[in-house]
This record gives sequence, C-alpha cells and structure tokens, in this order.
Amino acid sequence: MEGDALAESLNDLFLNLSTMVKSELQGANNQLELLEKMNLRVAEEYTGFGDVAAGLRVFVEQLKSKSGGFDEYVQQIDAIEEQVTHFESVITALDKYVSQLESKVHSSCHHAPQ
Repeated sequence: MEGDALAESLNDLFLNLSTMVKSELQGANNQLELLEKMNLRVAEEYTGFGDVAAGLRVFVEQLKSKSGGFDEYVQQIDAIEEQVTHFESVITALDKYVSQLESKVHSSCHHAPQ
C-alpha cells in the first residue's frame, strides 16, 4: 500500500508539473500571438505613413515648381523696389532744392526795395 501511495503521489506530482508546464507554454504562446498582432498593426501604421510621406513628397515637388514661377515676379518686385528707392532719393533732393529756392525767394522779397 505504501508503494501505491508513493506511486499515486508521484503521478500527481508529474500531472501537476505537466499542467504547470502546459500553462507556462500557453502563456508564452499567448504573448507571442499578441506580439505578432502588435507587429502587424505597427506595419499597417508604417504603410500608412509611407503613403502620407509619398503624398507629401508630391506636394512639395508641386510647391517647388510653382515657386519657380514666382522667381520672375520676385525679381520684378526687387527691381521696382530699387527704382522706388532711387525715386525717393531724387524726390528728397528736389525737395531740398525747392526749399532752398523758397528761402531765396522769401529773402529777396523781403530785401527788395519798394
């Protein structure tokens, strides 16, 4: 009877160990399945990001081509700005000359014999 009890205890021990190992393996398997699903989801996200990046690249190329057309206008604006600056200096010089003439006319009117 003692052998039967020992055999039964060993059988229970092996059964419990087997259940524990199966549980551990199932837990590891569940973690691996979860990791695989997460990897697939991340891959889908990166695929979407790739599509967005490709769209952005096309948009940037379109902007570059459009901005190239504006270069001519920018050059014209720069030329106009330069002309305006030149005209401002001419106007300033004319304004000083007119002021001097006004002064001379006023002084000659006041000093003229009557």
